[in-house]
Amino acid sequence: MVLKTDAERPLYLRPNHFDMNNSIALPPIPQNEPIKSYAPGSPERKSLITRLEAMKQQPLEIPAYIGDQEIFTGRTASLHPPHEKAHVLGSVHLCGEPEVTLAIETALKARITWSKMHWTDRAAIFLKAADLLAGPWRDLLNASTMLGQSKNAFQAEIDAACELIDFFRYNVHFMEQLYREQPYSPPGQWNRSQYRPLEGFVFAVTPFNFTSIQANLAFAPAMMGNVVLWKPSTTAVYSAYFIYHLLREAGLPPGVINLLPGDGPDVGNPTFASPHLAGLHFTGSTRTFQHMWKTIGANIESYHSYPRIVGETGGKDFIVAHPSAQPKPVATAIVRGGFEYQGQKCSAASRVYLPASLWPDIRAEMLAQLEEIKMGSPEDFSNFVNAVIDKRSYDNIVAYIEDARANSAVEILHGGTYSDEVGYFIAPTVLVTSDPTYRTMCEEIFGPVVTLYVYEDEDYEETLTLINETSPYALTGAVFAQDRAVLAHTMDRLEDSAGNFYLNDKPTGAVVGQQPFGGARGSGTNDKAGSAMNLLRWVSARSIKETFVPATHFSYPFLGMDSE
Repeated sequence: MVLKTDAERPLYLRPNHFDMNNSIALPPIPQNEPIKSYAPGSPERKSLITRLEAMKQQPLEIPAYIGDQEIFTGRTASLHPPHEKAHVLGSVHLCGEPEVTLAIETALKARITWSKMHWTDRAAIFLKAADLLAGPWRDLLNASTMLGQSKNAFQAEIDAACELIDFFRYNVHFMEQLYREQPYSPPGQWNRSQYRPLEGFVFAVTPFNFTSIQANLAFAPAMMGNVVLWKPSTTAVYSAYFIYHLLREAGLPPGVINLLPGDGPDVGNPTFASPHLAGLHFTGSTRTFQHMWKTIGANIESYHSYPRIVGETGGKDFIVAHPSAQPKPVATAIVRGGFEYQGQKCSAASRVYLPASLWPDIRAEMLAQLEEIKMGSPEDFSNFVNAVIDKRSYDNIVAYIEDARANSAVEILHGGTYSDEVGYFIAPTVLVTSDPTYRTMCEEIFGPVVTLYVYEDEDYEETLTLINETSPYALTGAVFAQDRAVLAHTMDRLEDSAGNFYLNDKPTGAVVGQQPFGGARGSGTNDKAGSAMNLLRWVSARSIKETFVPATHFSYPFLGMDSE
């Protein structure tokens, strides 16, 4: 008798091939990561400043990562802090068709073992990543986000640390919940649901504005057993580099997530041409998402399966105040909701509807708060507002401001100034318009520009209609009112206007496990990141029926003859 080597045996006969004890494992119950304050004198503030100083002195050369290979393509772009254009953080090697082809081959090979790995082993990788990030990696991810994406310490902390830790931990919890969802079994049979990874690879195309979102778009499908090609935004590749290495340190096998920096068409075109494309996980502009959807549709006959298309796109997020609202909370919501992270949040407040009776008080409080705001580098912790992401974004936002300056129906109430001498700085800008359909009330700007429209108190109902019909987007919205009947009525009237709706709070700041995030209409497929709904898109269910005592003859009772 000739004994076969392990490599020659079928997988199920190989010793120690994903062996598990006879147990049903329960992952740790997730809790939202506490937010550190970074207050003066705090140890976390001192530690983060030290890390920032060190990283600025250590420029990186960022390759593509395909399997266990570092790929230096020779086609490079330099990386600079948006708030300090003259400083060089490093360079990144850009990918094209040869790297995409290699990544697809590598990912499909990795899928053979990754898709068969027990879910508890996959879960352990991401739980370990959460603990690494909560501890020794926290400063690294926060500092890379501050330098590469110009976020202040607090905005980096709630994003690159807390939200990403929450995504890691809660997604494991949601995965376990999903796998537990099983069908009814009547006597004599056992019905089961298997949640298989998609057949092929998932293409994750990620944004610049949230480090946590770019990570989640890549790792959520991977957690469910899929393999991933990850194209980060070139304006966020600095933090993406550290996310990739965090996952590898946590135990992610090579080839499961392949990092492919590059320009959109150079990476996207060969990816969409592959018959093995099984899914698209996207956050970015509505126009780009629609282009991708059209491309997939044009190629639909060439794919082995219908690709899952999941996207969170644009927003024109609103605040509406009822005459019963309190002025100070409304003013604070405008300042925080509109200008935190320079308005570069998909959920940022950018159109506001205020009753005439409250306008003087809201105006005074809002302007008083805006006068307190400092703008500059995030390395100076006293700066609330930092730089917008790049030259293209800066020019686009400036064009909106100058158009408003020239329009007789618009007043620049605050801000309207800008400079790109040192970095891409635009002052928080508040516009007041007498035309509720003016372009800054309708179009996504993605910058620190908020437009206000003052309505007559008796026109609240007409204003709700205006909110619902003005914009093609439906991502976030907020209503302020003290009258409970008004809150309930407004929620009902604006049911389709926002996927995330806030009562007496700003329309930003969704927390994983608390407010699953996503919108409809032109804002995306509303598959709710931070919930089991998103993970469900990355599996293909198989129903299994086992009959314990099978039938032995084809006949049924109805075939019998009636007796006379």
